[in-house]
Amino acid sequence: AASTARVARSTVRLLAPVPDPEKIICLGLNYRDHAAEAHQDIPENPMWFGKFANSLAGDGAEVILPAAHGAFVDYEAELAVVIGRTAKEVDAADALSYVAGAMPFNDVSARDLQLQNPLWTSGKAIDTFAPCGPALVTLDEIGDLQDLALRTRINDEIVQEGTTAQMIFSVADTIAWLSRTITLV
Repeated sequence: AASTARVARSTVRLLAPVPDPEKIICLGLNYRDHAAEAHQDIPENPMWFGKFANSLAGDGAEVILPAAHGAFVDYEAELAVVIGRTAKEVDAADALSYVAGAMPFNDVSARDLQLQNPLWTSGKAIDTFAPCGPALVTLDEIGDLQDLALRTRINDEIVQEGTTAQMIFSVADTIAWLSRTITLV
């Protein structure tokens, strides 16, 4: 028989909801307010970069800063969308049917390392620089992916707040655009 005993959240360590993804594809400058804050033009196409599974950290896990570069570390509250079935050359109208769910994601960056390389990866794919979770939430529980609040806290202080309505490229458009050349699994 299944146990009905409850376990206090404070007594467990949650890992990343998807611990070993084939790909972690992130978009740069995909929020209008962030592009304005960075004094950048709105991109014509999604600007994407990769992170790797070593960057993943579960909800509440410590982000370990590079010892020599801690002053240049930045954060960005993001929406992670997890693909649930293989998507290749999908239309935006059907794109959300390929989504298993979504979760909070923090795109932590070491800006000094990032700007040393035009591909950004050296400042983005650092160990623990992709905290996510606490859970993967299915679309039937979420509602409109383009109407979600995003908030970043550091030590319980709110340091960033926004909404997915500010996205330049919607989730559906991004899936369709990426799946033209990259098989999403």
